[in-house]
Amino acid sequence: MTAPRQIPVFCAIDTTDLDRASAWVRAATGAGLGLKFGKEFFAAHGPAEVRRLRPDGTPLFLDLKFHDIPNTVAGAIRAAGAAMRPDFITVHASGGRAMIHAAREAAEAHDAGRPGILAVTVLTSLDAADLIDQGLPGDVTRQVLRLARLAAASGADGLVSAAAEIRTLRAELPRNMSLVVPGIRPRGSAAGDQKRVMTPLEALALGADWLVIGRPITASADPAQAARAIAGEIGVGA
Repeated sequence: MTAPRQIPVFCAIDTTDLDRASAWVRAATGAGLGLKFGKEFFAAHGPAEVRRLRPDGTPLFLDLKFHDIPNTVAGAIRAAGAAMRPDFITVHASGGRAMIHAAREAAEAHDAGRPGILAVTVLTSLDAADLIDQGLPGDVTRQVLRLARLAAASGADGLVSAAAEIRTLRAELPRNMSLVVPGIRPRGSAAGDQKRVMTPLEALALGADWLVIGRPITASADPAQAARAIAGEIGVGA
């Protein structure tokens, strides 16, 4: 499944400061962007503040990267779906076939607005050397594809993966698998701690469905203008 389409960008709200988060939400939603809440915000404030900050109808990507035994992950998916009605929720593909399948079954318990289950393959902060440190072959693309195939066969609705792997994933996987791509940096932005990055236009042209953009908006002196500029860069808005 895919989230309701508007501008295909989720703004990453990664802070524990509620005033700052509120300002970033206003900037992002004012430009027509969706919202991504991850572990930092969620650990500090929980579902209540996610609900309070999210304007009605705004696409929500709940990026909690669940990774546990299948029954525990299923319970977490049911709880998150009921409490926040996200469009997407993440799990780690490395959790295995049974865990991903349990997450999908739990999501299907929500008849209205079922959240899409996104599987995280290889984090965009990791490169070949990092995989070798973990005892894995040092081929990032091969590892992404291995986990992507597992996720697709196990019932995931889509994947979170770096833009560098979009072309390969589109060639190998069903087209109805949604691709949500972090590590996106508008032209002229610093890469930060992301080792595998791409511009919004490049990622969308390769077949990304949604982009995740954080610091180019939230670290800007004018987040609202930065959000509008990104919308303009991809040809939506001004």
